[in-house]
Amino acid sequence: MSNYLFDRIRTHIPDGDRPFIVTPAGDQYTYEALVGLSGRLDNSLLRYGVKPGDRVAVQVDKGPQAIFLYMACVRAGVVFVPLNTAYTLVEREYFIGDAEPPLVICSPELAVVIAPLAKKHNAEIATQGVSNDGPIAEAAKECKPDFSDVPQGEDDLAALLYTSGTIGRSKGAMLTHGNLASNAEALAQYWRFGSNDVLLHALPIFHAHGLFNATNVTLMAGSSMIFLPKFD
Repeated sequence: MSNYLFDRIRTHIPDGDRPFIVTPAGDQYTYEALVGLSGRLDNSLLRYGVKPGDRVAVQVDKGPQAIFLYMACVRAGVVFVPLNTAYTLVEREYFIGDAEPPLVICSPELAVVIAPLAKKHNAEIATQGVSNDGPIAEAAKECKPDFSDVPQGEDDLAALLYTSGTIGRSKGAMLTHGNLASNAEALAQYWRFGSNDVLLHALPIFHAHGLFNATNVTLMAGSSMIFLPKFD
């Protein structure tokens, strides 16, 4: 068995040094960097004892490193749980308690408020900043980029995305490798998105459209995206 979602992404990775992410500051990350950096992060996650099937809650600011972390979780067979950066303390406790992740990754400035919640729910905490700082990133720098993707089938869980809770308590929507792959491939086809196109990415990445639609469509097309820190 292969890693269903990432294997489909691999088939669309362009040859050469085509950029995957370009930031307004001029930083550029190629598809080769995507594979290498996500592999390093995978080896970093192993140091925290994260296993296939585990859930990892992530509440970090928007930046390229967050995308590489998402891809690392996919490759490791870990369920990615993105959390809105504006969630309150009560909301954080609910999501961490409900998802039961053994590891919570947050931005450095949130560590002081999230650490007690993580401890209460028997989760370890680590930080990752937009400047590629924090223990996850620092450990990744010491790790090798080579990583053997964990086998995952079409029906294996890839992400847990909580609903907005407009008409009741937020619920975790279970998204499989097949869900995310078919959605991205269909959108790339209907939007006629090709390898020469460029996506202007302005949405938050804790949101379904910003993380799964925009990012996965770019990956499935082998195209590039200009990665804005927020909508302007």
